[in-house]
Amino acid sequence: MVDSIGSGGASRATLDTLLRKMQEKKAQLAGLDTPAAGAGEAAGGGFAEAVSKSISEVDTAVKDAESLHIETLKGNVDFHEVAARIKESELSFDFTMQVRNKFIEAYREVMRMNV
Repeated sequence: MVDSIGSGGASRATLDTLLRKMQEKKAQLAGLDTPAAGAGEAAGGGFAEAVSKSISEVDTAVKDAESLHIETLKGNVDFHEVAARIKESELSFDFTMQVRNKFIEAYREVMRMNV
């Protein structure tokens, strides 16, 4: 179905790339749910490093989407790729905001606990 829209080649490749990236990110996040060996630091940096890395990746995706209009005007980027990359950055940002909201909610819940 995607091949029948527009030129097809570039948009299909872009969508395949984005789907692969999303599957890799899902696998990485699933790996964070499993208990790590030892104290968690030996498995590759721990929770704080994983959160920091994820935030920097989202920041990079959003900044890339912001500079995309210049590349589009130059004719270097296909319209379908623009739409896909903007949607990817939007979804990444929304996901990050939901995780942030859950962190804040958990923090408030811990602060309400009686010791």
